[in-house]
Amino acid sequence: MNILYLEHYAGSPDMGMEFRPYYLSREWIRQGHRVSIVAGDFSHLRKKNPRIREDMTLKKIDGIDYYWLRTGAYEGNGVERALTMLRFCGKLNKYRQRICELTHPDVVISSSTYPIDSIAAQRIVRYADRTRSKWDRGDDITEDGFIPKKTIHIHEVHDMWPSTLIELGGMSKTNPFVVMMQRGENYAYSHADAVVSLPGNAEKYMLKHGLQKGCFFHIPNGVVIEEWDDPEPLPEEHSKVFKQLRDEGRFIVGYFGGHALSNCLGTLVEAARTLDCDDKSNVHFVLVGDGVEKKKLTESAKGLSNITFLPPVPKRAVPSLTDCFDCIYIGAMDSPLYRFGVCMNKMFDGMMAGKPIIFAINSPTTPVEECGCGLIIRPEDTNDIITAVKRLMDMPQSERQKMGERGRRRILDRYTYGKLAEDFIKIVEDKEQK
Repeated sequence: MNILYLEHYAGSPDMGMEFRPYYLSREWIRQGHRVSIVAGDFSHLRKKNPRIREDMTLKKIDGIDYYWLRTGAYEGNGVERALTMLRFCGKLNKYRQRICELTHPDVVISSSTYPIDSIAAQRIVRYADRTRSKWDRGDDITEDGFIPKKTIHIHEVHDMWPSTLIELGGMSKTNPFVVMMQRGENYAYSHADAVVSLPGNAEKYMLKHGLQKGCFFHIPNGVVIEEWDDPEPLPEEHSKVFKQLRDEGRFIVGYFGGHALSNCLGTLVEAARTLDCDDKSNVHFVLVGDGVEKKKLTESAKGLSNITFLPPVPKRAVPSLTDCFDCIYIGAMDSPLYRFGVCMNKMFDGMMAGKPIIFAINSPTTPVEECGCGLIIRPEDTNDIITAVKRLMDMPQSERQKMGERGRRRILDRYTYGKLAEDFIKIVEDKEQK
């Protein structure tokens, strides 16, 4: 089966985030499918962007065909970024014939965070259906042998746009950009054969915005087992810090990931400040990562002896990093947006690490709560953080180990990318039977 993945910000282990398209595509190739990704040549999520001279430049990465479109660079979340979105979607439409001729898609996945890519995806699907009979399928038939009779369109939802723009970004519902995204969202839900949502509690909302019953599927992020079997070592700077903390017998509360306002790390700094005044406290907070709030956070934490900020580590070194923590903190602002669910990469990595999690996000259900691998506390609550840390410290190590192991088992049972890729294919097969 030929799978076409449209993802403006798609990355790879070498380029950086976003990783999900790469990991799913690599699993599909292992399962015998052929995968092509169409992406923009610039993303703020990547640490390294490809350099191309013309649209539809092909670069093969680990068996995946990446076709790059020139979309232009931008900074922040202003007009420049909005223009790159329109440019990407416009070029998907412009090159739809060429895209179909190069990839012969049986499945088209629109997955660019913002929903308006679904409009271009539908046009690609319609062109593919009109021309399927002209293709010489002999060279296209992959090892799995399954080819749908029609081109299947799956719309993948990462973030709840435009709700994110309104509830986290503070934009008005009447803002022209928000209005455009709302129309794109409604179009995506009403036209796609299936909607795959990373947030697990979004079905009711989507049904109100055009989704047909039976078309909602929850496939979250996951982990790559190989990265945990053979992780990269930590950078020397990080290793020295953790060795010193271990030598001092510290209980290490770790955070890794973005340092943005939405991560609510100021509350963590305040918890460290309170505990720093306690002579009997043996806690040390280590925050690993980068982001727009990091400078402000480090300034706020000046003078505290129980908190350390470190640079981000490569994704393949995350297992080595989490192995140094006694527990892991995951938090966010108290926003109604999380009513749709939580699907942070760090949540799955934290569970795979087998360490107890202090989870401070206001969401109806989470894998952490479902399997009992951590403590659920209120977001933006310093006292709750302190209470949770002390509770974990007072636990016998064997109890903390059992708590963390429950998370690891849940990941291995449900959330490896191999299993998630299979779930995607089952959706296609299900839609073909109907």
